[in-house]
Amino acid sequence: MKIGFIGLGKMGKAIAGRLVGAGHQVRVWNRSPKPVQELVAKGAEAAAQPADAARADFLVTMLANDDAVRAVVINQGVLDAATPGLIHLNLATVSVALAEEFAELHRKRNLGYVAAPVFGRPEAAAEGKLNIVVAGDSATIERAQPVLSIIGQKTWPVGDRAERANAVKIAGNFMIASAIETMGEAVALTRAHGIDASEFLNILTSTLFAAPIYKLYGAMIASEKYQPAGFAAALGLKDIRLAMAAADAHSVPMPFASTLRDSFMELVATGGAENDWAALAQLAARRAGLDRRG
Repeated sequence: MKIGFIGLGKMGKAIAGRLVGAGHQVRVWNRSPKPVQELVAKGAEAAAQPADAARADFLVTMLANDDAVRAVVINQGVLDAATPGLIHLNLATVSVALAEEFAELHRKRNLGYVAAPVFGRPEAAAEGKLNIVVAGDSATIERAQPVLSIIGQKTWPVGDRAERANAVKIAGNFMIASAIETMGEAVALTRAHGIDASEFLNILTSTLFAAPIYKLYGAMIASEKYQPAGFAAALGLKDIRLAMAAADAHSVPMPFASTLRDSFMELVATGGAENDWAALAQLAARRAGLDRRG
C-alpha cells in the first residue's frame, strides 16, 4: 500500500516506523527534518511538501493540535491534492468541533475520513500496542483495518460520526490526568507524614488501584522521572481545554476539569511545559513545600 504520513513527533515517528517496517511504501512529511531523515534511512520516502503525502491510498496524520492541523492539512491544500478514493486516518487528539468540520471537508471531496485517536505512549506505539478509538463510515473503517492493525492491538469503533471518537479520547485523557493529579496529591500527603512515595504507591497500585494507568504513572511519580516526556504537560493542558470546550458545547458541568486546567497552567508557567504530564505530582509536592523539606 501507498501510505502518506504527516506529523513525526514522538508518537508519529514510532507509528510511521511500524508502517515502514511492515513493508509499505510510506511517504513522510514533518516540519523539522530530523525525524524524516531517520525514517528515510529505514526505507521511507521524504515528501517535499505536505500535499505530496496525500498522493496515496491512505493518509495518516498525527499533529499536535487544532492549529497544527489547520496550518498543515487545510491551509496547505493537502485534501485538494489527495488521490481520488484516499482514506484519511486522523490519529491526533483534536477538538470535537474540528472533527465535525473535518468530516464535512472530506465528504465534499468524496474522500474517506476516519477519526482514529489513540491511547498509549510512544513505547506502546513502537510495539504496535496502541488502542485505537475509531468513528466514521463503517465500510471505510473496514477498508482501513489493515493499516489500523499494524498501528494498534485493538480497534474500538464508537459510531459513524467522526467527532464521537474524539469525544472518547478527550474524556479518556481527562480521566488519566485526574488519576495523575490525585496520585500526586496523595503522595504529597503521605510524604508529609514521613511515608516514602514508592512505599505508598506500591501498596495502592498492588491493591485498590492495580490498573495500568496507576501502575505506569505511579512508577514515574515514585521515581520522580519526568524526562524525557512521553506526553508533555503542555499537551495535557491542551487536552483539558478540549474537554472543557466539548463540555461547554453541551452544558456538561466538569468542575474537576477546571482544577486540572489550573494545575497544568501552573506547571507550564513555572517551566514544566516539556516535562511529562506526570509532573503534576511534582507540582503537588512543591505546593506542599516538600521540595524544600525533602
